[in-house]
Amino acid sequence: MSKLRIGLIGVGRHGARYANHLKHDPLGAELVAIARRDAVAAAEQAQEYGCRAYHDWRELVAAPDVDAVIAVVPPTLHREIVRAAVTERKPLLLEKPAAPNLAHGREMLSLVKQNNLPVMVAQTLRYNGVVRQFMEALPQIGAIHSLRLGQRFEPSRPGWIDDPAVAGGGMVLHTGVHCFDLVRFLSGLEVERVSCEVSQVRVKRTEDNFAAVLRLSDHTTLATVAGSRATGSRSGGVEIAGERGQLIGDHVLNWAAIVTGSQVQQLSVPPPVPTVREVVREFVRAIQAGEPVPIPLEEGLRAVAVVEACYEAAARQQSVSVAKLTAEHPGGPTMGRE
Repeated sequence: MSKLRIGLIGVGRHGARYANHLKHDPLGAELVAIARRDAVAAAEQAQEYGCRAYHDWRELVAAPDVDAVIAVVPPTLHREIVRAAVTERKPLLLEKPAAPNLAHGREMLSLVKQNNLPVMVAQTLRYNGVVRQFMEALPQIGAIHSLRLGQRFEPSRPGWIDDPAVAGGGMVLHTGVHCFDLVRFLSGLEVERVSCEVSQVRVKRTEDNFAAVLRLSDHTTLATVAGSRATGSRSGGVEIAGERGQLIGDHVLNWAAIVTGSQVQQLSVPPPVPTVREVVREFVRAIQAGEPVPIPLEEGLRAVAVVEACYEAAARQQSVSVAKLTAEHPGGPTMGRE
């Protein structure tokens, strides 16, 4: 099978990870074009990656030798990129979060469904080794009734991430969306109601510290999600309590264990793998095989719906219901326990 020819929009620090995997890893794809606002940097990177450079990403999407597009840009640009991808009939991989809000997200989803365009969201933590180990071990702990997830890491570099007009939000949107997706992925349930508190530690216009409580759709299971982007360390703790035991671990520090009674048994977790590489591999495989993408746009938007509810709950200082995406698609993750 011939390689899928990829055009990459956004080649900053994170976008460069995608470019390097496309250039150096056997993914069944090749990088044929990049687009970046900084024309000088784009030209330099294009020479490094052996591809063309564009200043206007629309020209990249329209290029006849681009079979599919990957976008690693602020989510406020996603709606326009989806419109262009629909016009040009180009399958699209969007870096998370899928959208800055549900208004954009619903418009994007309507376009994608009307035109039957494959659009995947890079919820990369689904491909993390600890998360995968948890998915395999879930049957051992029985029915889940409680989850606790957290992410803590260093402050982001100053720039667009603290500009709500560009970023669309702060840590709840850009990091919380990972955990909200994992709550759904690990539990097989939807989030129905949330309460949330946010604060500012190192930022001025968004938020870099939050804590949320989520009630899930079985009306019994509760999840707590917290994040901090203002520490000098990194961690990604996950705890899942079931009727027969608990799963505990850390997806950043790469360890996992099962707890039964007071006995702790370490689980075998493989060495960390680049989750960006795995996302690209799955996207390419699905497009080449003509199969549905593993994490369709609708899946990514369900996490955005939780984000939006968190912001509303924090502003109103009370719990709020999570909005449905559409009346026709009331819920249910397409990827559950496997």
